[in-house]
Amino acid sequence: MVETLPALQIGEDERLDLENLATGAFFPVKGFMTREEALSVAHEMRLPTGEVWTIPILLQFREKPRVGPGDTVALLHGGERVALLHVAEAYELDLKALARAVFGTDSETHPGVARLYGKGPYALAGRVEVLKPRPRTPLEKTPEEVRAFFRQRGWRKVVAFQTRNAPHRAHEYLIRLGLELADGVLVHPILGAKKPDDFPTEVIVEAYQALIRDFLPQERVALLGLATPMRYAGPKEAVFHALVRKNFGATHFLVGRDHAGVGDFYDPYAAHRIFDRLPPLGIEIVKVGAVFHCPLCGGIASERTCPEGHREKRTAISMTKVRALLREGKAPPSELVRPELLPILRRGV
Repeated sequence: MVETLPALQIGEDERLDLENLATGAFFPVKGFMTREEALSVAHEMRLPTGEVWTIPILLQFREKPRVGPGDTVALLHGGERVALLHVAEAYELDLKALARAVFGTDSETHPGVARLYGKGPYALAGRVEVLKPRPRTPLEKTPEEVRAFFRQRGWRKVVAFQTRNAPHRAHEYLIRLGLELADGVLVHPILGAKKPDDFPTEVIVEAYQALIRDFLPQERVALLGLATPMRYAGPKEAVFHALVRKNFGATHFLVGRDHAGVGDFYDPYAAHRIFDRLPPLGIEIVKVGAVFHCPLCGGIASERTCPEGHREKRTAISMTKVRALLREGKAPPSELVRPELLPILRRGV
């Protein structure tokens, strides 16, 4: 039966997303979005049924698929039929208008916008049925499995930490803050596609494994992964990240300065303010300002813990700076990143 169905080729991003739809990671979204759903999410930050959601989950094509509502289509990846799509709608997108609504820009210099454009203007909506799940790494667990893991450990209060990058000192500060607030911390790096100049996923994971093994209480930190691409949608992606981590069982979510931002596209604190415009999400948002090294304070501090009079002495911490130094063959100072992690990070530049 499956072999006789019309078939459409999908990419790795779409395969990750269809599995997240199937496992409930993207709840309350249950399928690739209709035009009404996509536009409602993009413009109103809500599904037509009223639930908060901020990122369109789309199945796009560069050429118009020859299928329509009521059809069932096999989705191909790597030459295999990996899922079925029960088509609810076939439609065309105004990609520039959608980009402005979701990303706040239609510039192709924005990696999320470029990704949206590259996938094409045609979309299919509908529920998915997974035929062949991807082989999962030990870091990849379903929301149900992660919630069971937390129950097993007796973690009632769990802080989730989202990252697309290898750990520097500010990331470590945030994880330690989470440990002060909760029974455990979920370190949940993005495992899907990222910008070409971001660290490779395997380097990110190895660096966090070393940080947790050697410098954090291992019994209170869980390193798992979220298999979805990075969108770089700034404040709207911060909300998306929070909602997904709620589905994985987190009770609190850390939002730092310029969460999910890229370049100068977003105000550094837009990802804090967006939550003030939304109703309670069922997960507590922990907002943290800029984190830096202050020699007068004697270590890593934040805007809320360091006196204003120390401002001129502060050293900003960014992975962009760390990567630049590594590419020049220089060792980033210990104020930016732990020296013990440098052999791992050097393999990623």
